[in-house]
Amino acid sequence: MTTQPDILCIGAMLWDVIGRAPRRMAPGADVPGRIRHIPGGVALNVAVALARRGLRPAVLSAVGRDPEGCALVAEAERLGVVTAHLARDTGLPTDTYMGIEDSEGLIAAIADVHSLEDAGTAILAALDGALADWTAPVVLDGNLTADLLDAISRDPRLARADLRVVPASPGKAERLEPLIAARRGCFYLNRLEAEILAGRACPDAATAAQAVVARGAARVLVTDGPHPVACAMAGATTLTFAPPVVTVARVTGAGDCFLAAHLAAELAGQSREAALRQAVEAAAAHVSGKDVP
Repeated sequence: MTTQPDILCIGAMLWDVIGRAPRRMAPGADVPGRIRHIPGGVALNVAVALARRGLRPAVLSAVGRDPEGCALVAEAERLGVVTAHLARDTGLPTDTYMGIEDSEGLIAAIADVHSLEDAGTAILAALDGALADWTAPVVLDGNLTADLLDAISRDPRLARADLRVVPASPGKAERLEPLIAARRGCFYLNRLEAEILAGRACPDAATAAQAVVARGAARVLVTDGPHPVACAMAGATTLTFAPPVVTVARVTGAGDCFLAAHLAAELAGQSREAALRQAVEAAAAHVSGKDVP
């Protein structure tokens, strides 16, 4: 595989351990279900989805040289992701995410990304070498520390990059404040994440997206489960699109699939409306358990 990518995905690359029950679960429930170990992390999920669309993404992350890390790198390469620029020699173990899902969606999750956080700027080393003078798209994952996201917002090596920013979870949304203050990037949020950044409750995705733009963000896309998605940007009409009704088969990774489909559509020259529609349809296909081409 060529090691020269056309998109960088900076953030978490880890193993997802996902337990799913086919029925609703109450707190403390102990029920039969299925447990899967799959490659994950926001940065890797987006990269895999981009590779499926014919693009050549690379992940900048920390992955250990433990057996879990070696297996993860091999699987990522098989899926079309460039791994040549990973930080492998940090002496840290490979990170893990554990999620519990039921028929209604995500119940709870724990993300152990301490190795990514401890690696810090080591994951950006390739920007001084093989990936210097980067001007193409960069996907930033909110699993990065607040200090590193702040540094990236001011990093001259990425000053001309097209930043695409995703918080990773509502608990990490506030880490994106430096990027909003810098008026850089296109933000991909769910409604709760948008409300956290807006500092107030919002009745729908459109209101939430407009509220984050009012805070200074250049462009914001907000999803809201089965309700209409919105795309807002300064000085332009806010777009909305209702997702199709689907039976929920999985939820982890849906937002990453949405971002990848939207970015791929824009790189292919699609209009704002067409890109939003393709992103919604791709996320719906993912949630329903279908393979997205």
